[in-house]
Amino acid sequence: MSDPNPQELYSKMLDEAKAEVVSKEGKTRVLVGTATCGVSAGALKIKEDFEREIQEKGLDADVVEVGCIGHCYAEPMAVIAKPGFAPVCYGYLDDGLVHRLVEDFLDGDDPSYEYALAALERNDVFPTFEDFPRGAYEEKLILENCGYINASDIKSYIARDGYSALAKALTGKPEQVLDEVKAANLRGRGGAGFPAGIKWEACLNGGADEKYVICNADEGDPGAFMDRSILESDPHLVLEGMVLCAYAIGAQKGYLYIRAEYPRAVWHVQEAIDQARDRGLLGSSILGSEFDFDLEIFQGSGAFVCGEATALVNSMEGKMGMPESRPPRLASQGFRGKPTILNNVKTFAYVPFIINRGADWFKEIGTDDSPGTAVFSLVGKVTNTGLVEVPMGTTLRQLIYEVGDGLPNKKEFKAVQIGGPSGGCLPESALDVPIDFDSLHDAGAIMGSGGLVVMDEDDCMVAVARYFLEFTQHESCGKCTFCRLGTKHMLDILNDITRGEGDAETLGLLKELAEDVRDGSLCNLGKTAPNPVLTTLEYFYDEYRAHIEEGRCPALVCRDLILYYIEPPKCSKLCNVCVGSCPTEAIFTREDGLKEIDQEKCVKCANCLKACPPEYNAIIKLSPPLLPPEKEKKAK
Repeated sequence: MSDPNPQELYSKMLDEAKAEVVSKEGKTRVLVGTATCGVSAGALKIKEDFEREIQEKGLDADVVEVGCIGHCYAEPMAVIAKPGFAPVCYGYLDDGLVHRLVEDFLDGDDPSYEYALAALERNDVFPTFEDFPRGAYEEKLILENCGYINASDIKSYIARDGYSALAKALTGKPEQVLDEVKAANLRGRGGAGFPAGIKWEACLNGGADEKYVICNADEGDPGAFMDRSILESDPHLVLEGMVLCAYAIGAQKGYLYIRAEYPRAVWHVQEAIDQARDRGLLGSSILGSEFDFDLEIFQGSGAFVCGEATALVNSMEGKMGMPESRPPRLASQGFRGKPTILNNVKTFAYVPFIINRGADWFKEIGTDDSPGTAVFSLVGKVTNTGLVEVPMGTTLRQLIYEVGDGLPNKKEFKAVQIGGPSGGCLPESALDVPIDFDSLHDAGAIMGSGGLVVMDEDDCMVAVARYFLEFTQHESCGKCTFCRLGTKHMLDILNDITRGEGDAETLGLLKELAEDVRDGSLCNLGKTAPNPVLTTLEYFYDEYRAHIEEGRCPALVCRDLILYYIEPPKCSKLCNVCVGSCPTEAIFTREDGLKEIDQEKCVKCANCLKACPPEYNAIIKLSPPLLPPEKEKKAK
């Protein structure tokens, strides 16, 4: 009798996993989102509260840790799936609400819909979020399992047809995997958008007998958490994509480069590697085939520049994490001098879908030149922050206003910064720009790895450009002169501008220097570092002029260009709250009993503004050379 083939072994594995998952269908389950976003909001305490309440009532219900549900604004969150009811998602959980849900829903039959974010539809035995208003715009592929499966249990992934693409590939030839990825025009999701299939083909043709596959999970952009959330929520999807890549190019060894600041991601990925190896999905003779491939984790130390491919490889080899000039490309001479494929977390995560559903299916999503979806961490001044996945070609306006539900507190939109600290800041006139690699590049921004920060009328674009440039300047490895010195001089200029200093030549010098740094830097960190400066100069030039020519900050953000003033008609003689809040004793009582601020002592901390009782609202913030109201009248 011949040995079973990979498909037969997988079919047996799938049947066992589905049998176990379906057996839980008749049991109440509470799925608690425990990715880092949920944990930071108290999800582990919520999980303990559910377990305690269920135990005290003697109920037969499972409390399961799942990953990021995506609606991070409502953390901590949980989905309750009870037989006879559609699964219901609850947010903003605390111990009181947990008690009520257990009392009324788990022990009774009242779902307490008044506390629900949404009643969900059921797809097989798994709930989906199609009932959410933003579900009309989202199309979840690589986030499909996030928030629904237990990332610590490989059977949860296999029951969703996980590793079926690997079994399918192993029954065919390696070149079929490569051909499908090439035909799908899968572009790398790390930011550059280079076609993955072309890179894989170059590595395959590298000629060496030893090749490597590396997953770049060194996600360092401020406000970005896409890759981390995927690894915490659905690590096997990424592993399967890496194994498929290795099969296509003939690699025997792979690494996941994860920054050590992501302990939950490291933990879940290591669990996934161990479980996959135990079931013959990693290691020798994968699924009974002649293909050998294994994975391990390499923990990065947090240097932003190590997100660049050659710097990452240098750090893995024990060298300084500094970029190298290219060619040679990593695909021909990478880790340990061998042909190496290095792709982003999201890039690998798409591969199982492409192998299972085909290149034509993938190209039906998104645009002709940028097929598939885009995953973003939507943060900043937006109502519904979180992790979102939309088809390429979705506009920024749809993403911010339909998916993110617009800006809170009736504030006016000012800008969106897309593509991480090296991305561009786009104004309201660019809101109808479609999200794809080429359209964003034409607008002066980049796709980046998927960070998106929304800003409102209270944000100063000069200060925003200074903030992001300060980050990239600090993270510069210092290897090339343009990046090392150019970003420092640019930062000095921006610091001067935020203090109201500079002259007519300052802005021209800043623009010229930004272009030189962009054109002369070695790696993409230096080449893209000027993007926030160049785009704010292009779209928000008047704000720069106001700082320099008028000595004021229109958004009232830059400390040296604002003052705090107490309006006498609103000030109460009996109230001394502001006096006690001032750390420099800049607030004193006048002879008439009202309060006044000594501007020379004031350090612009805003404590007095926060402390002033709302019924008085006596403290206002102004930007020189504007005068306080009473002096303005005298001047007129």
